[in-house]
Amino acid sequence: MPNESSSPLLSAVSRLAEARTLTDEEFTALLETDACDEALFEAADRVRRSVYGTDVYVRGIIEFTNCCKNDCYYCGIRRSNKNASRYRLDEEEILGCCFTGWELGYRTFVLQGGEDPFFADDKICRIVSRIKHHFPECAVTLSVGEKSRASYQAYFDAGADRYLLRHETASPWLYAQLHPASMSLDNRIRCLYDLKDIGYAVGAGMMVGPPHQTTAHLVEDLRFLEKLGPHMIGIGPFLTHRDTPFAAEPNGSLSMTLRLLAVLRHAEPLPRGRAEEVRAL
Repeated sequence: MPNESSSPLLSAVSRLAEARTLTDEEFTALLETDACDEALFEAADRVRRSVYGTDVYVRGIIEFTNCCKNDCYYCGIRRSNKNASRYRLDEEEILGCCFTGWELGYRTFVLQGGEDPFFADDKICRIVSRIKHHFPECAVTLSVGEKSRASYQAYFDAGADRYLLRHETASPWLYAQLHPASMSLDNRIRCLYDLKDIGYAVGAGMMVGPPHQTTAHLVEDLRFLEKLGPHMIGIGPFLTHRDTPFAAEPNGSLSMTLRLLAVLRHAEPLPRGRAEEVRAL
């Protein structure tokens, strides 16, 4: 049972369900204790059921390239990793995955890969167009990193419906600890707003527990997501990779990840109409 000291936090859980937000101090307190996990998770489950019911939606993810021009310090496919076994699927292999997925009942195909210059805009557009030609009832989601607005517009015009681009962290300082100087948080945020303005269903999100992250950084993420208002949010714990500069760092916390998921269920639930629209894509 919750003890007396958890009563203010239980009140915060109730306010979160009503107002969809809390003060920075209340968010911090909720994230840093397990005293109210049961109440927080139960409240989040009620929100989920009110929007999606008990249905499960399955997406067909096609990891079509693990080549990448970037050198993010946490990522196993960073360009400096000479131990990675690199590959690229060709167009026919990608289409073959879609035909197999269709037969299995998938109605969303996610093209995900590193930022691979081999897949220039014309190739991406042709692949998207071919998928849409064969499977007009299906949604096509892209997750291929930071591009120009013109590139995003071209993909959209070719038939892409959604775009996944995790911001990873909303803190400029922390972003610089996780990425080389050639990358910037300002550009990542520019990409997200371009995608929304073009008309994509946009997915953002952050890592939980990478080196140097504090609870204050996570609260920054919550505030950024409130401002951006993405259609999808994907988060997950930081996982170490042996061939990165962070090989000796501990993994991110599962309990913190679950708390953040519960908070985000309240802070960013999809209204009924929007939920139906995204499900239909």
